[in-house]
Amino acid sequence: MNRIPAFLIVAASAIALSACQATDPASVISIDRAQGAEGNIASLTQVINNNPNDAEAYNVRGSAYGRAGDFSKALKDFNTALKLNPNFYQAYANRALIYRGMGDLAAASNDYNKALQINPRYDVAYIGRGNMYREAGQLNNAFNDYQRAIDLDTTDPRAYNNRGLIYQKRGQHNQAIEDFSKSISLSPSAPLPYNNRGLSYLALGDEENAFTDINKALQLDKNIAEAWVNQGLIYERRGDKTKARNAYARAAQLDPKYQPAQDGLSRVR
Repeated sequence: MNRIPAFLIVAASAIALSACQATDPASVISIDRAQGAEGNIASLTQVINNNPNDAEAYNVRGSAYGRAGDFSKALKDFNTALKLNPNFYQAYANRALIYRGMGDLAAASNDYNKALQINPRYDVAYIGRGNMYREAGQLNNAFNDYQRAIDLDTTDPRAYNNRGLIYQKRGQHNQAIEDFSKSISLSPSAPLPYNNRGLSYLALGDEENAFTDINKALQLDKNIAEAWVNQGLIYERRGDKTKARNAYARAAQLDPKYQPAQDGLSRVR
């Protein structure tokens, strides 16, 4: 197995840390899939007007507002849903996402805890609370929540991808690869697990599989700065400074504050 030069190990470690601690904006507004069906807000409003005591209708419209980034209206709808049905555990978990998006982690934690008190087998709440813990750097708590969801036979790919990020952060790359692979099997069109698995392959010196996965991630979404940096790392390792520079430059264009991109550019200029 080829050894990775020291500067690549340092760079890859920095990327792994960034991947593990960064907040995925999509995760903040991604509402429980079972309760947050897409729909036209106007038509959902009409449903509510026809039946103003329908807690589910408020919950679904709150989900739609959350996806649209209108957190104040989403919060109002979830509050109404919970007033109509105080045991609506899905609405608690959905409202927790809104609180997370607003930066009120204490309120989000309370809502996740309330959802799990009502339904201790609700995998979505474990995953959501785990994401909140992971973003706060409480990796052991996050790992335990992802594990609980997995023990409940969740089919949500986030549980495996995000547990894989913690394995990756701990340097347990074989376990991370298994989790990323499971996440991919559950959602083959999601780009981030490919990128994450590629990084673990790279850490283990498996350049070919790493390159394949990272390119797959970019094929699915060309706007992932981290994936461009990872591609640049491999080109740099191969001595192709031109392609490495192009990859780092693309990453820097997408995210000018992404330090691994700037570091890569400084090395290959």
